[in-house]
Amino acid sequence: MIRFVVRRVLQGVFVLWAAYTLSFLILFLLPGDAAAVQAGGADQGQPDPALLAKLREEYGLDRPLYEQYAIALVKALRLDFGTSAQSGGPALSAVTDVLPQTLQLTATALPLAILFGVLLAVASTFVRARWLRQLLSALPPLGVAVPVFSVGLLLLQAFSFRLRVFPSMGNEGFASLVLPAVTLAIPVGAYLAQLLSRNLRSTLALPYIELVRARGAGDARVHFGHALRNAIIPSVTILGILVGSLLSASVVTETVYSRTGIGRLTVTAVNNRDIPVVQAIVVLVALIFVLTSLLVDLLYPVIDRRITFSRSALVLA
Repeated sequence: MIRFVVRRVLQGVFVLWAAYTLSFLILFLLPGDAAAVQAGGADQGQPDPALLAKLREEYGLDRPLYEQYAIALVKALRLDFGTSAQSGGPALSAVTDVLPQTLQLTATALPLAILFGVLLAVASTFVRARWLRQLLSALPPLGVAVPVFSVGLLLLQAFSFRLRVFPSMGNEGFASLVLPAVTLAIPVGAYLAQLLSRNLRSTLALPYIELVRARGAGDARVHFGHALRNAIIPSVTILGILVGSLLSASVVTETVYSRTGIGRLTVTAVNNRDIPVVQAIVVLVALIFVLTSLLVDLLYPVIDRRITFSRSALVLA
């Protein structure tokens, strides 16, 4: 197990380095830079050349690309991502100040998505009425296809502007968290339901399920006592991806609901070419994804005792 964990940690370090390097190159290729934005030249005509040169020297943007990258990477290893061009303070502090708001939203949306996905998948294979089974089976693809911002606007229109049950914006109190969390949970839960219902149908067609039925087990015992546990394992695999999807979708959700968080900070930082802040966000989100994936891997043997650790992978005994 220790060798497995060490190998996964090394893979995680590589993912963090790759995410940092790719984001550095992408931001370098974007038109404009933080100095031009600071000098007021991005949207307000030509900036003062002397001021622009001074700012580029201050940010180190006048140096060759490889030199900028090497300096930035060494600083990043010390968790120093530089100074934010917007706030003038440390970039990492700008991110950690709003990170709890996004983690709170994600931590609320993830259980909702899992509950929604499991209930919908079980219902679509459990009900006997054919028309209802077909209707439930059609809901997951619909939930995946509808854009997040459309879901957010529909919920806003219904529950904020018409019924006035929940606030339409802000981060104050639990009520302000409900609609954004549901908005995030619907597409992720629909994707989970799509995968789980397919696995459930395959599991229910296996010979051992017929044997369980022949021994007198009812539908409920077959579903919850035998089929669901085996069918849910492939779905656990994508939990790390689902967390990443929730963090990505928070960009749209926090914008729609005017919430403070990583999503809105990302949009603002990209618009202002605030490279230090964007890179701090990329590394932190990648770190959360790596830790979640490692946690999911460690949970496999707990969910299914047939799965054990080998030197470099999980194996089915």
